[in-house]
Amino acid sequence: MFLFRRGPARVTPAQAHRDTTDGAAVLLDVREQAEWNAGHAPGAVHAPLSRLATGADLPAAARNRPLVVICRSGHRSRQAAKLLTGRGADAVDVEGGMNAWASAGLPVVDGRGSPGRTA
Repeated sequence: MFLFRRGPARVTPAQAHRDTTDGAAVLLDVREQAEWNAGHAPGAVHAPLSRLATGADLPAAARNRPLVVICRSGHRSRQAAKLLTGRGADAVDVEGGMNAWASAGLPVVDGRGSPGRTA
């Protein structure tokens, strides 16, 4: 029972991978550019929280779609999911972020599509 849950739901990396791989949702990475370049999930859409917090629109690929929001550890993605749900988006965040994603053995690529790392 989640009567006292504050903010959007949270999902595990495995749930996030499943929901975004099958096209049910978009994986939205809210880390900064250098973090994104070092490594991100294949197929993720990039929208730094710093830009979203100043009112920037979502990238076209993420508009009007369910969003699974991810960052490095889960803190910024939680903030971003709250911000986006406040704007009317359907958003959840990934517990543990990209650190948990990589630890679960899920794929990470760099800006060139080669194997990446979380930063």
